[in-house]
Amino acid sequence: MSNAYLPYAAKRLVQAVVVILLAYVFTFVVVSILPGDPITSVLRNPENGFTEDDIKQIIAAQSLDRPVLVQLSISLYHFVTGDLGLSMRSSRPVSTLIAEVLPSTLVLASSALIVAAFLAVVIGYGTQFLPKRFGQGLLRGLPSLFLSVPNFVIGLVLIHVFGFQFGLFRVIAPDSLWATVFAAIALGIPVSAQIAEVLIANLDHESAQEYAAVARGRGLGPVRLFARHLLKPSSLPVVTVIAVAIGQLLGGSVITETVFGRTGIGSLVQRSVSTHDLPVLQAIVSLAALVFVLVNLIADLAYPLLDPRIKLIGGQNYHSTVADEDSVGASPAVTS
Repeated sequence: MSNAYLPYAAKRLVQAVVVILLAYVFTFVVVSILPGDPITSVLRNPENGFTEDDIKQIIAAQSLDRPVLVQLSISLYHFVTGDLGLSMRSSRPVSTLIAEVLPSTLVLASSALIVAAFLAVVIGYGTQFLPKRFGQGLLRGLPSLFLSVPNFVIGLVLIHVFGFQFGLFRVIAPDSLWATVFAAIALGIPVSAQIAEVLIANLDHESAQEYAAVARGRGLGPVRLFARHLLKPSSLPVVTVIAVAIGQLLGGSVITETVFGRTGIGSLVQRSVSTHDLPVLQAIVSLAALVFVLVNLIADLAYPLLDPRIKLIGGQNYHSTVADEDSVGASPAVTS
């Protein structure tokens, strides 16, 4: 680790904190201008059974009787200190509501990420070593096909074929093993396309390098050549795509959970929107932005650690260099 890494990491950390705070402010403004009055639509709705004393207490607790800027400052302070507030619908802590459904979403998103990475690696391997006439043309077209089909369409097809036709899982048991597997497949297939496109482009570049020809001349088999010499130098740009894909997985899980009937962040968002439960909605959007920024921060900080050819310059920028002529072909320069 060079002396420039710590200043670079500190700078990226400060930038991430600023972005998270700005994202929270932006979310607060957007949620505040949404059509509908939460006091009228939620608190004074006869179906919710709130008395006038209850309404006054909730309004005071939510600071809804104060100016918008005061509400923003109070809300931002609570967010920084880890207090996500109370639900206007159930008067329960928002953190408790999120904690109840978050594990299901994390299981789905992590499983979908594994599926996406596996499919991308398999497609990348096939484009390099399958016969061009029979396999490579089809495999290179799969990412475009995966991107063109929405994940809810894939989910409906999987439910019809494997749920109703083959009976591998029951729709009324969405948290079962097979139901989770097929939900992860539906969510992971579109994401795998983005990873595969970047991976294929870098594999093509690395396969054309002299070191790859030398490895082939030494008699290395396709699997060893792919795993030991092609995959690692091609994976650095994939880290960025995966970081972005994690945010897409969190967003896509809302639709996938609805299609498969899972109880997760998606169902909580749906209820919050329909009932104008602004504290819950704002907390979920802010936490999603927090996760997205942190994942990209980790990916950014991992670049110099994953590839020793990347050297930081002045703690601000980093560029790809080649240690010697016999090393792996240089990756494209990366600037921050």
